[in-house]
Amino acid sequence: KIDFSALKQVTEHWRGIGVTLFINWAVKPFSMALLGWLFIGWLFRPYLPADQIDSYIAGLIILAAAPCTAMVFVWSNLTKGEPHFTLSQVALNDAIMVVAFAPIVGLLLGLSAITVPWDTLVLSVVLYIVIPVIIAQFLRRSILASGGERAFDAMLRTLQPLSLIALLATLVLLFGFQGEQIIAQPMIIAMLAVPILIQVYFNSGLAYLLNRISGEQHCVAGPSALIGAS
Repeated sequence: KIDFSALKQVTEHWRGIGVTLFINWAVKPFSMALLGWLFIGWLFRPYLPADQIDSYIAGLIILAAAPCTAMVFVWSNLTKGEPHFTLSQVALNDAIMVVAFAPIVGLLLGLSAITVPWDTLVLSVVLYIVIPVIIAQFLRRSILASGGERAFDAMLRTLQPLSLIALLATLVLLFGFQGEQIIAQPMIIAMLAVPILIQVYFNSGLAYLLNRISGEQHCVAGPSALIGAS
């Protein structure tokens, strides 16, 4: 669904775009790092395995540094969002993620005295962002060139339920593989959830408030808040 030609429409909702980018890249990674240090590195430290604390903080930082793209269009529909805003925002976030994810994660992990090799960060960007985007854009252009908009829309209708099934299956598998850990360490899971929940509510609330203050309607403020907090 990501159409990089939608970047031409960025100026149409420039306030909403600006707020979302500000939350995604200037607030969310740093607020999560701060909350991770506060809760995991200090308040909950006596109740956590000492040798795992740095790993927990690193996981929280990595989780917060990359905006979600898998569910954005679903969220936009649920909030009755402006589709052109959502499309241009996702395209812009994907483009920024290619160059900004690794440096931000590297900076925050470095400040946390946590070592993650740069080649690992760059490889993760290439494997999970660059290659999927290239393949998707190649297929998009090929289908549009051979069958036009009608063929492309038909493909989207076919893939949409499959993509949701694949996403749910991924979540089930992730929880399935970690099921023993979740059952064996429910208190640790609950403690890790605290900074995540706080940053989600904080960032989504801040994004929605800033959008409304700047003059954007709910159709932009709603998806902006969910994208900003994802």
